[in-house]
Amino acid sequence: MKNKFSVLFIAQSGLIAALYIVLTSVFAPISFGSVQLRIAEALTILPLFTPAAVPGLFVGCLLGNILGGAILPDIIFGSLATLIGAVLGYRLRKNRWLVPIPAVISNTVIVPFVLRYGYGVNLPLPIIALTICIGEVLGCFVLGELLATLLLRYGKRIFGN
Repeated sequence: MKNKFSVLFIAQSGLIAALYIVLTSVFAPISFGSVQLRIAEALTILPLFTPAAVPGLFVGCLLGNILGGAILPDIIFGSLATLIGAVLGYRLRKNRWLVPIPAVISNTVIVPFVLRYGYGVNLPLPIIALTICIGEVLGCFVLGELLATLLLRYGKRIFGN
């Protein structure tokens, strides 16, 4: 049985986490708030290519939220939404087009409650959910699928699969 935590697995996870943190930090003005487009969410397509994306996305989101000055409920529940999306996305990896759906759904369901009750955003939950959903669709599907197209072409060089 192959060791799940090989050097390659750990390196890929660390690289994915680092990329998520950098993208969240560089695009911080649009990565947080009730209307957000988190560019780092494009990386939620990576479970299509490697199981190392699951811990990488979770740790990247966790640290990105901490470094971005998020409040504790956002750090916890926002990161859990990303973890749920990554785990379920990995389970759906046999169909490229399904991989981003769990990330969109988990963030659309969880993040509005964090924004409303943690940050006190004074908008109805359905409106907050709609703005989060739009940002997630743009990040996960539009940007994520552009990334997937590139990786399907050049991914063997990157992921060693």
